[in-house]
Amino acid sequence: MRLQGDMESTDDELDQSVFENKNGLADDMAFLASMPELCDVTFLVGDTREPVCAVKAVLAARSRVFHKMLYQPPSPQRKKEVIPKETTKLRRPTFLKRSSEPLLNVKNANTQTQSNQHQTVIVDEFEPDVFRQLIEYIHTGCVTLQPRTLLGVLNAADYYGLEDLRKACTGFVQCCINVDTVCALLSSAERYIQYKCTKSLVQKVLEFVDEHGNEVLNLGSFALLPLHVVRLILSRDELKADEFTKFQAALMWTMKYGDTNSNVDWKEVFVENFMSSIQYHKIPANVLMNEVEPLKLVPYEVIMTSLAYQTPPVSIPTN
Repeated sequence: MRLQGDMESTDDELDQSVFENKNGLADDMAFLASMPELCDVTFLVGDTREPVCAVKAVLAARSRVFHKMLYQPPSPQRKKEVIPKETTKLRRPTFLKRSSEPLLNVKNANTQTQSNQHQTVIVDEFEPDVFRQLIEYIHTGCVTLQPRTLLGVLNAADYYGLEDLRKACTGFVQCCINVDTVCALLSSAERYIQYKCTKSLVQKVLEFVDEHGNEVLNLGSFALLPLHVVRLILSRDELKADEFTKFQAALMWTMKYGDTNSNVDWKEVFVENFMSSIQYHKIPANVLMNEVEPLKLVPYEVIMTSLAYQTPPVSIPTN
């Protein structure tokens, strides 16, 4: 609550006061969005088609993308493209696809979308947690940013034209990249790799991994990253990590993979994907013989070559 006034103001100004209760308004809007019977659009989000309710007028006022999606009828050409030839008056298409927009399922619709009609929209582009945060922000102007969903919210904000939220996410990126969050950020990047905002964030995360290589590779969550991400990290010339730590990280990943995929030989997975990523001659000889060789992962000739590489040159007598 805020009261504005000036004891030295004119009489007219003294007769006025400004009362603000933005927190109360945000709470009421959050309650509104949480009550399906008060909403007029339901989004079915992700593979699980999780329902997320909202008020069309609020969405349209805050986002031109939502306004176009929910209030502008599709062009006759577009409708002609999506309606099957055998469609009759008793059979209407279940889904209408608009370019670069989610699928729109109009139930009991006339040719034009009616403003008072409840709509159902399929959203495949984003995960339920991400889309729910987006809808929360649109209705209340407030959202809690978290590393786990940050990349999704960032791309969703860009996708739906919410510039303030996009800027907030971009700013949060600068302070949230640390050893505890780096793997979560990389994992979410896999889901949103096709979006332009992902590329810049992934580059920042990889630069952090390069500088803190040994710490990141020792994380248990590193073993949960997708295979191609692990291979990318281990093969980077900029990665500041010792070779034995890289070997252990690759070993940890393949063993975890073997635990969740019992039909594969994890040793073969290691040889196929990580053998060339490790420079074994940079691993100390005693570590090679005591830690690496007994696992029988690395061919014996590679071990011997690595040991020979480390052997100091000896003097060769000349005649």
